[in-house]
Amino acid sequence: MKKSLLTLAALAMAAPLLLAAGYVRSADAAAYSPRGQLVYQIVRKWGPHVQEAYRADMNVWARQMGPIFAKSPMNALQRAADARDFDAMNDALLGKAAANGQVVPSAIGNLAADLTFVPIAPCRIFDTRLAGGPILANSTRDFDVSSVADYSFQGGSASNCNGAGSVGAIGAAMINFAVVTPGAAGYITAYPYQGVRPLASNVNYAGGDVVSNLAVVTLDASAAASDMTVYSFAQTHLVADIVGYFIAPTPTALQCTTVQTISTMNGSASFTGTSPSCPAGYTKTGGYCQAAGTAGRVVASYPNGTLHQCVFANESPTAMQVTVYAECCRLPGR
Repeated sequence: MKKSLLTLAALAMAAPLLLAAGYVRSADAAAYSPRGQLVYQIVRKWGPHVQEAYRADMNVWARQMGPIFAKSPMNALQRAADARDFDAMNDALLGKAAANGQVVPSAIGNLAADLTFVPIAPCRIFDTRLAGGPILANSTRDFDVSSVADYSFQGGSASNCNGAGSVGAIGAAMINFAVVTPGAAGYITAYPYQGVRPLASNVNYAGGDVVSNLAVVTLDASAAASDMTVYSFAQTHLVADIVGYFIAPTPTALQCTTVQTISTMNGSASFTGTSPSCPAGYTKTGGYCQAAGTAGRVVASYPNGTLHQCVFANESPTAMQVTVYAECCRLPGR
């Protein structure tokens, strides 16, 4: 007898909902359409649970869920009909919120390869005329670029070069190299400390030249004593000024705000409330519902396009306030 009543209730509820939503043109078609049949399965399966677990009238619950049944995609209705527990049924119809209501952003970029450039005022990091003497022909010399408080030990500035020496591991640096009076024609090549020397040059020179060139050099970002090795084909003095560096990108937190709509729900009544729109430039990332009284029950909470919507039921004869919240976020700077 109970199942027969549920069958009649489900079909009777499905028909006017689907007719109003414009899915079908007759009550019979509504009741026996694929959508109507799925609604019937959901109500028949979960109506007794609602009545037993929440002490709510299953027909009232079915009517309050009506807008969701009418608008949910068919695949969502099918998942709800096939769900093995009540939470899974709700998730299928309403969507599942992120853990603890937090936005979980996807990673943007690669921490090893997609580096961020930081320009600085040009600053001298070494000068072989002041420290170390010329680089000998067909030889290399190692230099520090990062983790340096004072570059004067290698002929550079007696400072950390506008923060370049104190920023930590640097993936690469933009350096202006100046070759000063080499003994013969040749070239220099800069590369990561003690790494494999590339078959390319950073500066080509003739004997007795004073010539410079700007280059981006990958550095050794390990805990090694030096960061960069420079090879010279001929004996020469070398001067280097850093003008910027590349570091791993730092994740930037989203800027988020919450907007709300406060409404009054009459006693012993149901009410559907909708959040306001997010501020310009923000995107809705979630939402939730709250009733002011203990007799206020949240029947459903779900996204509705750019808004958030809540269905409430007041089990008290006294009116109460209800609030619909939308969480809105944006990337900083937008």
